Amino acid sequence: MWGRTARVRHTGTVLLTITTTAPPATDLGYLLYKHPDRVQAFEQSFGTAHVFYPDAGEHRCTAALLLDVDPVKLVRTRGKGTPDFSLGQYVNDRPYAASSLLASAMANVFRTAMRGRCDERPELAAGPLPLEIRLPAVPCRGGAQQAERLFAPLGWHVEAVPLPLDPDFPEWGDSRHVSLTLTGEVRLADALNQLYVLLPVLDDAKHYWIAPDEVDKLVRAGEGWLAAHPDRAAITRRYLAGRRGLVRAALGRLADADDAPEDALDRDPIEEEPPAADPTAAEPGAPEPDDAAGVAAPPVPLAERRMQAVLETLRAERARRVIDLGCGTGRLLARLKQDRHFEKLAGVDVSHRAVQIMQRRGLPDAFGPDREPRVEVFQGALTYADERFAGYDAAVLMEVIEHVDPPRLPAVEQVVFGGARPRLVIVTTPNVEYNVRYEGLAPGAARHPDHRFEWTRAEFASWAGRVAETYGYRVRYVPVGDDDPQVGPPTQMAVFSLGAPAAAPGTDGGTDGGTDGGTDGGAA
Repeated sequence: MWGRTARVRHTGTVLLTITTTAPPATDLGYLLYKHPDRVQAFEQSFGTAHVFYPDAGEHRCTAALLLDVDPVKLVRTRGKGTPDFSLGQYVNDRPYAASSLLASAMANVFRTAMRGRCDERPELAAGPLPLEIRLPAVPCRGGAQQAERLFAPLGWHVEAVPLPLDPDFPEWGDSRHVSLTLTGEVRLADALNQLYVLLPVLDDAKHYWIAPDEVDKLVRAGEGWLAAHPDRAAITRRYLAGRRGLVRAALGRLADADDAPEDALDRDPIEEEPPAADPTAAEPGAPEPDDAAGVAAPPVPLAERRMQAVLETLRAERARRVIDLGCGTGRLLARLKQDRHFEKLAGVDVSHRAVQIMQRRGLPDAFGPDREPRVEVFQGALTYADERFAGYDAAVLMEVIEHVDPPRLPAVEQVVFGGARPRLVIVTTPNVEYNVRYEGLAPGAARHPDHRFEWTRAEFASWAGRVAETYGYRVRYVPVGDDDPQVGPPTQMAVFSLGAPAAAPGTDGGTDGGTDGGTDGGAA
């Protein structure tokens, strides 16, 4: 015994916990197909995954996935084309932080749950649950803001706390890792699939070679949420390691997915930022700047700046009951739902498919007849009077009117401003003058093939001024996005209000346009 050399193999551990408080909380075991009273082990090519329940009660149940990563096995699974070759294979954070290793383990261990199948509790698998997901250490290129950008549009409340390089030496600053906590009401299958895609995206690296079948995995895991994500192009590029052919194929398939537009008011997100502004578009293998202090943060996408401008205006105008008209698959509605300032919310779209997707994402509240739900979604057309549109402080038409045939616009105006008549209406639409700033967009071409028109700033002001005067509203204009001195902002926003004017809020996209170029329609 003493003459032998002991062989010690060091392992690293990665932890994921999933908690629910929906009684009986132990039904989480049915959804995951893992019994709360047992500890189970699953061999992986790079280590061993363990599933156990540190807390299993009637009102709170937590399932834990603990991944023991064997660095020697991990090295043997790599080829020269995979990330961190050479010395990086032996000295890296992979055995200790949630990344593509954990995503792969999840796909193996929770395969049935990720498909949304539960033979014992099918109704439970089909609906949203109150969930809390914790990851003690996650590589996050782009910092805590990147985690917020990726998960918040999906309806999660995101808490991303930067981890120090060394707690004993605070002067060294923070690492590029965060402690991540996600809370929200989400279908468990959706939550698992979102983690499967976004963990390697946060890390911007994978432990295995990217093969063409990764496109199939991405589209399958992203069903129902990725096509509607404001950062879907950046997510796709990072997930596929910037391989241009695969990225083009994936984006094409996402555009044709179930939640792609099928009619005039069901919109598909587009790449509105100039290509050069996207920091993830670098060539595969290109060095990435360190996440040290002083490095510029990635630019905020126009879709995010537009939503932020709408949210800031709603709060500044003290609107608590809001209806999103032409809401698509509910990106703005999901953001509104996170904010407890808003007491009553509704999302309306002409597309039955869009409404189904919102229901699958868990946006509406499933309360009984004895309690009014805080969030509702329903199908409706903006060209027809509908009593369900009334009773709200504010109505939002975000990137909607340009999808309406011009002869039908008067009907939309009557329904919104004459029939529903909220005290606040927010309308955003593209500024066609800005189109010259987009590389690859042919002269005279629209930003989206479904756009029936795109207006100049003068045309938008003329329309908004006429509507305000006709229906007794005041109107002011807010640029959204960088306000180019020659061609104006990429998005133009009109804020219609009844009664005394409120103080103009600041926006992410520029200063308040006041009533410049518009018409004061007077108070009702």
